[in-house]
Amino acid sequence: MSKIEKLTPEQEALMPVYRDRWLEIGLSTAPTDKDKIPSAVAAVYTNAGREPPKEIAYVPSPNAALDLLEQRGISRTAAFESFAWNNHDAGSLGHYDFFLTVVGLKNMETIKPLLEIAKLCGWVAYFDTLCVVQERPTLLKFDDARLLHCEDGPAIQYSDGYSVYIWHGTTIPQDWVEDHPPSASEALQWPNMEQRLAACQIVGWANILKELNAKTIDRDDDPMIGELLEAHIPDVGTERFLRVLCGTGREFALQVPPDINTALEANAWTYDIDGDTLRKLEVRT
Repeated sequence: MSKIEKLTPEQEALMPVYRDRWLEIGLSTAPTDKDKIPSAVAAVYTNAGREPPKEIAYVPSPNAALDLLEQRGISRTAAFESFAWNNHDAGSLGHYDFFLTVVGLKNMETIKPLLEIAKLCGWVAYFDTLCVVQERPTLLKFDDARLLHCEDGPAIQYSDGYSVYIWHGTTIPQDWVEDHPPSASEALQWPNMEQRLAACQIVGWANILKELNAKTIDRDDDPMIGELLEAHIPDVGTERFLRVLCGTGREFALQVPPDINTALEANAWTYDIDGDTLRKLEVRT
């Protein structure tokens, strides 16, 4: 077999097509195609040199899969470790699909059954006599950066109600967005670092700075330009923040780079312009 040194222009042109196709598969909320599942499951087992399972169990969510497998005598930890991410392996599966279909690498033929089943359902758990097929989520929500995120409910939800609460890509407790937001003190003492940052964002940096007794580095005469403050965050270090009034008279704060030294520079940074331009344009946050 000859070695491929470079893709042709025609092949390169198809890369975004496969990227978008598999991104759609990975983010699908469509119900499982149960008519096609039995043959797809059988193909996966046969391709691995195994007999197809005697039973295919359909469950609405990962949590339901854990419950079912626990009833069958498999611990929840072992059950979770058995999950194949299937459609959520879209990144690598799309890569394989491109080089199999477009480039024609024949040694990748064995991946075909996994490509096909990923298009039909959510996660899958393969056992000798049992295959557990999970539904895909019914709801997915994202922020502008395409990170899973929702400020007033779950970012991921399944048909049986099983939900995951996520703040800009970080899994958080349900209470934080639906019932009992953390206090500034709770946010600063939360043991998980990623969740601590999320908690601080939920509480608001203006409230966090009051808790931290932040010191003023620079204060502009214009309250809408604001005040540059510095505070020590436990387990993180010294950070700088811009505290400013918005046009409605509400105070808020946001984190800025640590090398910023004036409130004007900090405010201008939020617009990606320099301080002189901000003054001239009289930009107001």
